[in-house]
Amino acid sequence: MVIMFIAVLSACGSSDDSSKDKNSDDNGNKVIDKLSVGFVPSREPEEIITATEPLKELLKEELKNQGYDVKNVDITVGTNYEAVGEGLSAGTIDIGLIPGGTYVLYDDGAEVVLTATRAGLSIDSDNAKDWNDNKPTEASDEQVTYYRALAIAGPSKKGQELAEKVNNGEELTWDDLNSANWAVMSSSSPAGYIYPAIWLSDNYDKTITDLDKVVQSDSYGSAFARLAAGQIDVVVTYADARRDNEDAWKNDFNREKSIWDETNVIGVTPGIYNDTISVSKNSKIMDDDLKAAIQKAFMNIAQTDKGKEVISIYNHEGYQEAKSSDYDNERKAQEIVRNLK
Repeated sequence: MVIMFIAVLSACGSSDDSSKDKNSDDNGNKVIDKLSVGFVPSREPEEIITATEPLKELLKEELKNQGYDVKNVDITVGTNYEAVGEGLSAGTIDIGLIPGGTYVLYDDGAEVVLTATRAGLSIDSDNAKDWNDNKPTEASDEQVTYYRALAIAGPSKKGQELAEKVNNGEELTWDDLNSANWAVMSSSSPAGYIYPAIWLSDNYDKTITDLDKVVQSDSYGSAFARLAAGQIDVVVTYADARRDNEDAWKNDFNREKSIWDETNVIGVTPGIYNDTISVSKNSKIMDDDLKAAIQKAFMNIAQTDKGKEVISIYNHEGYQEAKSSDYDNERKAQEIVRNLK
């Protein structure tokens, strides 16, 4: 009986060891055979594949520190943005580096865990007058998860009239705005169309298509050239566009005064949130523990020199934890886009 008892214990021990081998390594780390990471084709696919090759070992190393032994990291670039969203929804991609717009289109099957950060600006207020009182806008060392779009009035008579009201603390009326000549970008541009449309909707229950005098520019540079020439009164653009056109304002557009002297902000949009790192809700390996490990891994990777080089392919500088509600304005933006079709 003693011999039989020992034999049974040995058998149980062998069974437990076998089960442990399937799920964890000798150090007790959870074993993942393959972790699939999908990138959107915002650059040439081969360029992305080459630039992100070091991410495989970086992820393995960081996830090992979080208790996961990942045998293989598979990096792919989607044929288009939607392909990565669909892969996350289907569970064939575990992690996707996707823009906010792609995330909200596929949030039934994708969950945002991180938002990319970028260098902020010296001014970040939703009050237009604050931008004018504290100009020029300068770069900041602070990392932010979003950027803003601005409605900027130029040196024309109407532009100065609108700016004067704002700087006197007066509210602009719809008639004030509708009396001006506006320059916008294409209807798919977040800063040059969609988010300014959200600002008009939130404040005036109107949108860009309700403005009487609107022209579409082929670039922000040409829009600023028209603003400098007085051909338009207001341009909508990303918040640091004046910094990018500061030299051109005098040298190319032949203005005597600086762009900061001759332009003023008359409207500030809600924040346009940066790209996401999202995970699949339908991945067979994804659970709350792995999500938390992925968050820590990418945030740690972004603090290393090798990691910074890898994520710079998407102009990411770091990551912060994110939640679904961060992208509610992006959901509004998608609704606007749908209504334009």
